[in-house]
Amino acid sequence: MRFAIKTRPEHTTWQQMREMWVAADEFEIFESAWHWDHFYPLSGDMAGPNLEAWTTLAALAQATRRIRVGCQVTGMIYRHPAVLANMAATTDVISGGRLELGVGAGWNQLECDAYGIELPPLKERFDRFDEGVQAMIALLTEKVANFDGQYVKLTDAYCEPKAVQTPHPPITIGGKGPKRTLRSVARWAQQWNVIVPGPAEWKPLKDILVQHCEDVGRDPAEITCSVNVRIDPDQPLDRAVADAAAYGEAGVDLVIMNLPLDASPSVLEPLAKSLASLT
Repeated sequence: MRFAIKTRPEHTTWQQMREMWVAADEFEIFESAWHWDHFYPLSGDMAGPNLEAWTTLAALAQATRRIRVGCQVTGMIYRHPAVLANMAATTDVISGGRLELGVGAGWNQLECDAYGIELPPLKERFDRFDEGVQAMIALLTEKVANFDGQYVKLTDAYCEPKAVQTPHPPITIGGKGPKRTLRSVARWAQQWNVIVPGPAEWKPLKDILVQHCEDVGRDPAEITCSVNVRIDPDQPLDRAVADAAAYGEAGVDLVIMNLPLDASPSVLEPLAKSLASLT
C-alpha cells in the first residue's frame, strides 16, 4: 500500500500551502501531493479565498523536488481540452516529470452559473469528457494531432514542448459512476480515484471496473486504485490510520490522506510514522 497527501486550497494562503507541500516532499512515504480544482471554497464562507488549481500546481511543482503533484480532479468543463493538454505538458516540464494528470467531467453548478460556464446535461457532459480525454492524449503523444469529435475538434494541432513523461503524464480519472466514469477509467486511466464512506462501498465499484477492463481488453492491474481518507482534527490520528489500513486490506493501492484545513507541517511527521507501520 502506498500513501499521499491532499490539501485544500480554500481559506488558506499560498505561503501555508507551499510550506505543507515542501515539508511533505521530505517524507519518502508520501509519493504524491494533491489539491482540488474549484474557484469557490466548498466549506465555510463562499466569498473566502480559494487558490486556482493549475497556477498553484505549477508553482508547487517548482517548489518541490521529489513528490509527484496532481489536481484531484480537474473539471473538464472549465478549460478546453487542448488548453488543458498544453498546461499539463508545461507543468510536467516544470516538475521534471512528476505530474499526475487528474481529470473529471465536472459537477459544480454554482461555479458554472456564477462564471457563465455551461454545465451540460449529464450524458452530454460525459460525451464531452470522453472526447476531451482522447483529444488530450492525442496532443500529448502525437507530433501533429487531429481529432474529429462532436464537441472537440483538432486540426493539425501542436502541443510543444511535450511532457517529460512518456507516452504522457499518468491520467487519473475521478468518480464512481458505474456506467460512464468507470468505463472511461478502464479505457484511458492509469489511476482511478474515488471518495466513498468505506471499503464496503468501494469493493462493488472495483468489481464493476474489473468488468469494464475485461470488456475493453485491459489488465486492471495497470490501473492504480486510490481513495481519500479524511483526517478529522477532532479525532485521534490513529482513527484515520486505521481507516487507511482497512482500505489496504480491501485491495486499495494508494490512500490519499486529506489533511485538516488548519493543519501545520508538524502533522506530517507523526502521520508518516503511523503510516509506515502499515507498509
